[in-house]
Amino acid sequence: MEKLKGEVRRVAFSNPETGFAVAEVEVNGEILPATIVGNIGDVFAGQTIEVQGKWEIHPKFGRRFRVESYQKELPHGRRAIIKYLRSGLIEGIGPVLAEKIVAKFGDQALEVIDKRPQELLRVHGVGKKRLEMIKRAWEEQKEISSLMVLLKDHDLGTAVATKIIRKYGHKAMAVITKNPYRLAQDIHGIGFKTADKIAFRMGFEKSSTQRLEAGIVFRLSAAADQGHVFYPLDLLVKSASGFLEVTNEQVLSAIDSLAQRQEIVIENYNEKRTRQKAVFLRKYHSAETGVAQHMDRLLRSRASGSEIATDKALLWLKTKINIRFAPRQIEAIKHALMDKVLIITGGPGTGKTTIVKAIIEIFKVKGALIELAAPTGRAAQRLAEATSMQARTIHRLLEFSWEGGGFQRNEQRPLDADLVIVDEASMIDISLMAHLLRAIPSEARLILVGDMDQLPSVGPGNVLKDLVDSAKVPVVRLTEIFRQARQSMITVNAHRINSGKMPLPVPEGKGPGDFYFIERSDPELVLKTVLELVQRRIPKRFSLDPLRDVQVLCPMHKGLAGTEELNRRLQQILNPSGSRILKASRRIGPGDKVMQIRNDYEKEVFNGDIGFVKSVDTVTGELVVSFEGKEVLYKPADLEDLTLAYAISVHKSQGSEYPAVVFPILSQHHLLLQRNLVYTAVTRARRLLVMVGSREAVARAIANKRPSSRFTLLAKRLKEL
Repeated sequence: MEKLKGEVRRVAFSNPETGFAVAEVEVNGEILPATIVGNIGDVFAGQTIEVQGKWEIHPKFGRRFRVESYQKELPHGRRAIIKYLRSGLIEGIGPVLAEKIVAKFGDQALEVIDKRPQELLRVHGVGKKRLEMIKRAWEEQKEISSLMVLLKDHDLGTAVATKIIRKYGHKAMAVITKNPYRLAQDIHGIGFKTADKIAFRMGFEKSSTQRLEAGIVFRLSAAADQGHVFYPLDLLVKSASGFLEVTNEQVLSAIDSLAQRQEIVIENYNEKRTRQKAVFLRKYHSAETGVAQHMDRLLRSRASGSEIATDKALLWLKTKINIRFAPRQIEAIKHALMDKVLIITGGPGTGKTTIVKAIIEIFKVKGALIELAAPTGRAAQRLAEATSMQARTIHRLLEFSWEGGGFQRNEQRPLDADLVIVDEASMIDISLMAHLLRAIPSEARLILVGDMDQLPSVGPGNVLKDLVDSAKVPVVRLTEIFRQARQSMITVNAHRINSGKMPLPVPEGKGPGDFYFIERSDPELVLKTVLELVQRRIPKRFSLDPLRDVQVLCPMHKGLAGTEELNRRLQQILNPSGSRILKASRRIGPGDKVMQIRNDYEKEVFNGDIGFVKSVDTVTGELVVSFEGKEVLYKPADLEDLTLAYAISVHKSQGSEYPAVVFPILSQHHLLLQRNLVYTAVTRARRLLVMVGSREAVARAIANKRPSSRFTLLAKRLKEL
């Protein structure tokens, strides 16, 4: 890497939120100024800066120096100091006052501001109020400079520094110095290991209270990421003492301290007749107990409106929509008319949508206020299309507001509804279900519709299954596949897989059909086949758009048939050219298919939302993504929330349907091969499903009925109410 040092002459562009800047620097010994670009933080004319990096030729802007690291110095000399103070960096000092301060103190002006600020009162125009403003702004800049130096030592870029400053303001250094582990809890993008390195360099001991408590919270958070609402105390102690390299006694002492401060909750429970202790992060304990209490409230309270005569309603329905209902469907409709809360569960083709439409028709005639919702925008859109009624995401239904501090619908301001129907209920995690139930008035009815045999929610909990297992909530299971649905091999095979049988595909080379299995056992051949299918074979034979209509679903991220490699290769063949922004080891540019991987309530984009990059600004590092017509701006600090989506995990596909699905499955995926994973992948396909892989892997997955268990106490709580 090369080095440059000089005085900043002009700042052509600066983004204070991201730290990205383009500046001209007068380099000693050079006739023309050098253009430097990169994440160099707040930079101002008059500053002296030393940068390391490399020269590059930009197709539009020519020769530029791409900064990898930098070191700033305060300006020297009257001219440079005036430029610096005129820049607006120090609140309270404008161009006129900058001239006056330098005229009064000369080369010592910055030293006076830093060490003897009271002397500024000698300058005409500086009173006590302005002096306090200048002192405060100067201290803030010192904090930011110190923070940048600290983070640079730990390979953390300006984007992360910006997040820290946004969170803590000018107190950032004080917060980090007191407890650097707060970074892991408060700042997305900084994990425990990074915070741990910072803490060790700052002199924190392995057995420090801050480290032990942060390590325990980190382990509980990691358990939540794996779907657990709590973690057993014995497993937590064993895990935490191992990765923290401390004794069990030290971990137990830290757990006790956290519990006393109510940051975690410890609760007794019985497991196989053995007394155990469950350890919860407080928010998940509150959510789980809240779901149990509010579900009990709804079950015990009386429904609004007059009772509906079920036999008359069914007779009216038969003449109204001219559909002959199966016995289980009639049972579901009767329960919907009689019960306060109902769960309707069943696989594809079992008539869930038909039942929902029938229930809506009856309640509409009764003048009921009906609300329809689903966990994702795509699921809500499908529900709206099926029912010809408005359907919203649960977040929109509950009127989530970033400025308002969360969900605006709750116990104090419940929904205006007599009936709430929620589709794709298996996707709802414990936290979202708690918010939903809080907002449903006691007199309203609730119908949860879903397929409990699919993968559970991405977030913690297994709510739909727990509600069913509790035996407290009425449940109707739909098992009959209707004649029209039986014509689809996707539907037939989904049910075969769910009952433990191998699918019956159309042999390769024959057709027509909607379910194919292409046998390949070598990972290289699987990769090659998937690429051919997406790029050429499916678009040609089925007239489908390879970008918008075909989705590759993978059991895992690593390996030749994982999402990472497939995204890299599919990007090369489906969207090969264009200006791109480097994001980690991936480049994202116009036309790329991308997915949001974290809920962002401010932008109103959520985990699993798929969109297409509309434009990229390679100078500022910003890009615009279109999510089904809604355009969202991403700044460099936000790019970690995006990933390529030519291939995605099966988990991320929940709640979505695609015209065509390509599903690679190999024995190398054995750790993740479960029946509900294959079942979920198959049920995502609407017109075409192509499996590529080994029969052995499919058979192993279907035989593995026991999904990864999740630690929850919801079913137990409901049984005890």
